[in-house]
Amino acid sequence: MPATDTRLATRTILVIDDDADFLTTVRSVLEREGYAVVAAESGAEGLHQLRACHPDLVILDVMMESPTEGYSVNEAIKYSGDFGAFEQTPIIMVSSIQESPDDRFPRAPEVDMIRPDRYLTKPLDIPQFLEIVRKAVRH
Repeated sequence: MPATDTRLATRTILVIDDDADFLTTVRSVLEREGYAVVAAESGAEGLHQLRACHPDLVILDVMMESPTEGYSVNEAIKYSGDFGAFEQTPIIMVSSIQESPDDRFPRAPEVDMIRPDRYLTKPLDIPQFLEIVRKAVRH
């Protein structure tokens, strides 16, 4: 029987971003590392795919259908009873917005509800991104 690398075989990553070039690039980078990648181009499609693929990690853009769509998706996954089965799924938010939610909304009492597990800015530092992904899927 041939040996199989099962290290990442069961790791699925859901990437939610409306930028087709970003989706293509990130899919290529992650698949080259052995991850299964499911892509969604909107927050609504992302939430649908979340239920369909049960990912080990979500990579999420901020600005999609609206300037704050990613924050709404993050809140739905982490705090909505509708997605309770996924509330422990790690979320890495990736955006061209340089300020994290904490910096962007320092006085907002709800900032805890929109704070992802990690916040990265575009363009990505690919080696750093892959290390963060590896750590997140090991949770």
